Amino acid sequence: MDSIKDIKGVIFDYGGTIDSRGTHWSEIIWDGYIHAGVKIGKEVFREAYVYAERELARHPHIQPTDNFYDLLYKKMVIELGYLVNLGAVDGEEVETLAPAIARYCYDCARKCADEARPVLTALGARYPMVLVSNFYGNIEAVLADFDLRDYFKDIIESAVVGVRKPDPKIFSLGVEALGLSPEEVLVVGDSYKKDIVPAESIGCKVAWLKGKGWTDEEDAVMHPSIIKSLADLEEVAL
Repeated sequence: MDSIKDIKGVIFDYGGTIDSRGTHWSEIIWDGYIHAGVKIGKEVFREAYVYAERELARHPHIQPTDNFYDLLYKKMVIELGYLVNLGAVDGEEVETLAPAIARYCYDCARKCADEARPVLTALGARYPMVLVSNFYGNIEAVLADFDLRDYFKDIIESAVVGVRKPDPKIFSLGVEALGLSPEEVLVVGDSYKKDIVPAESIGCKVAWLKGKGWTDEEDAVMHPSIIKSLADLEEVAL
């Protein structure tokens, strides 16, 4: 992407952007299943993934003090429970599989966070930054565990503010927290539909960290704002 001129602040997405190099989290968890030796089809896994996401949205399984491992463990218990009910996984294996998959995914996220830190440090030295995330009410605990909280002037979390991406209002809240106008703000995210489209709709500049997405349709989309890694931001925004 071309150099970004005249930005005065940055909004970061979290999940999929800082913690997985732009790859949709379903793909990370699928790798965790493979690593743990779970032998199921990917379509069945995707059913379980969607079921767990909806269950977490309906009921307060995640507590504000839960770190990312805690979140992942609870999510794996729900996913694996769904698969047990389908007969795709032996119920006696859940006690072993849930922590194994959660630990694999947590370690992946920590490694990505460590990789992102130099970029956040460089950008944070020049621009105020805000995090805007669809999350479960525990993003503060997750950021603290990964030593990322101090990079952000404010946190706009969907479970707290009652607005979820792709609603552009959640990005407007981020812009307001920066005290800037939209055209002065760069939004960095991994989802075309949830980050790039709504951010552009309110006038923000964008950087799309494009990895493997949830659908083939999104994977096929091209856009001039695509970056291959967060490190690319140091070239275009500094």
